[in-house]
Amino acid sequence: MPIIPLIYAHRGASSTETEHTKVAYQTAINQGADGFECDVRLTKDQKIICYHDANTKRVHDIDLKISSTTFEELNSKISVLPLADLLDFAISNKKNLAIETKHPNRFGPLTEQKVNQLLIQRSGDIKRSGIEINLMSFSWFATNRNMKTQFSSVYLVKNLRQLRLLTAGTVGISIDIVRKNPTLILKLHRNGKRVFVWTVNEIADYELCRELNVSAIITDNPARARSALR
Repeated sequence: MPIIPLIYAHRGASSTETEHTKVAYQTAINQGADGFECDVRLTKDQKIICYHDANTKRVHDIDLKISSTTFEELNSKISVLPLADLLDFAISNKKNLAIETKHPNRFGPLTEQKVNQLLIQRSGDIKRSGIEINLMSFSWFATNRNMKTQFSSVYLVKNLRQLRLLTAGTVGISIDIVRKNPTLILKLHRNGKRVFVWTVNEIADYELCRELNVSAIITDNPARARSALR
């Protein structure tokens, strides 16, 4: 019998709200999301913030490079969301959290180290809340660093060739790959792998993911996903 995939809000409810903002994640809760997805980067002074791009131009129309700007300066101009605040929000609301570390970047492995340090500091609260933490990356090296932590590691892949390097227990695959290769999901399941699918925004794709028993979908519109997956 098909299972209902968990619904992770992609950068929050980003179809209607500015991505990686507290409002976007609160809206995701209101729309019935099971968890939050976020991207993280380090600022110049090595603060972990939730941000996808290497600079702020696309989202905020101000051209600041994240890794070359201090947290204080960024926050004074665009109001950024620290990962620590999102983690606290996830714990308080009992929402799973999928954290993608962005590579390449000037800090390299320090990104994963900083994220893991934060999670270890809050490990008691995470355990008591019952939420699952998933550490994700397109980088094979970062994925292997994540596999050495106590948290779930997700290897994100853009093409089928990358699956030859899959050692993590969970793989993240684009919906385009799933549409073209639905039997791949069955093979991954037979090999004991969980499957997360990104970024899923269409009704037919929600239904396909349910039929294929994927573990989680990452979507810009949790409300639409929840309605389709009832």
